[in-house]
Amino acid sequence: MSFATRLNQLRLRKGQSLQDVADAIGVSKTHIWELEKGRSDNPSLEMLTKLANHFGVTIRSLVGEDPESSEDEKLAMMFRQAGELGPNDRAVLEDMIRSMVARNQKRGAEN
Repeated sequence: MSFATRLNQLRLRKGQSLQDVADAIGVSKTHIWELEKGRSDNPSLEMLTKLANHFGVTIRSLVGEDPESSEDEKLAMMFRQAGELGPNDRAVLEDMIRSMVARNQKRGAEN
């Protein structure tokens, strides 16, 4: 998958507009659009670092050199989203996860 396609997918998965990403990393919306369309295909290391940090992926994954599994990316995204929850919601989420893990472990012991 090309860098342009990967960048577009990451942005859409995060539910962000071109402007949202541009504002987050300090560039113009047009520049993000050019990157996504493949019209600007040689971003600086600084820009790659900012984009990777923004989307929570490695630079290697962003440029397609070290693809991460989609499941790992989904888990990482859920973890980042959980960080945006308040303390009460985090406690509820933690209880849910513990309960589900215990249930799965019990099922595994039965099989």
